[in-house]
Amino acid sequence: MKRTRRIRGPATGLRAVILAGGKGTRLAPFTVNFPKPLVPLGDTPILEVLLRRLIRYGITDITVTLGHLAVLLRAYFEHQHELSKQLTLRYVEEEKPTGTAGSLAMVPGLDETFVVMNGDLLTNLDFHALVRFHHKQKAALTIATHSRRVKIDLGVLEFDRNRRITAYHEKPEHGYDVSMGIYVYEPRVLKYIQPGRYLDFPTLVLRLLERGERVCAFPTDCLWLDIGRPDDYARAQELFAEKPEDFDFA
Repeated sequence: MKRTRRIRGPATGLRAVILAGGKGTRLAPFTVNFPKPLVPLGDTPILEVLLRRLIRYGITDITVTLGHLAVLLRAYFEHQHELSKQLTLRYVEEEKPTGTAGSLAMVPGLDETFVVMNGDLLTNLDFHALVRFHHKQKAALTIATHSRRVKIDLGVLEFDRNRRITAYHEKPEHGYDVSMGIYVYEPRVLKYIQPGRYLDFPTLVLRLLERGERVCAFPTDCLWLDIGRPDDYARAQELFAEKPEDFDFA
């Protein structure tokens, strides 16, 4: 496979952390004996797709946090010699889960702006635009967000205190701005994470807000699929097969 074409910008040279230690229970039984980051799109693991996307933006110093079936993931990338020439790939392995924020305390040397992302997503996000926005906002933490419509396949009732029906909505849809699982951190955020203690990302966000830190949203209409969801994974397979060039696989 050819070397990934790079475009320079604000994200170039930043470190990245990919969170890849989960058990992938939403994709069971595929992930019972197989780590979710190695779940394939075509014949390429999703984690490799993510790595090549980061390389394109000049993000080549990447640490992967491991947990479930870590040995299989290490073994795969040890044999990807062409890819290893384009980046520095490091690993930290948790003995017990410390959460989507707590695991960052295990990663040494995060002393400048850095990118964090989940290892189970497909996206063509412009990382330069994300980092440029983060710096412009002078944020401690920026969360890339995407609009999603959620349909409730039931009749939803509204009623007053006397139990009298006031409205009926048949299978309503609601719009939400959701986290894409992609973030830009400033190093000062790490002081809110205690090493060895469990901390999930939502709790970290609330902690930052309580302390008066600036947390920003970066809305984007780029392609984004959470392949931990079976329906999104099926759609990701279709998109990757139709237009591999969109993901640096032409």
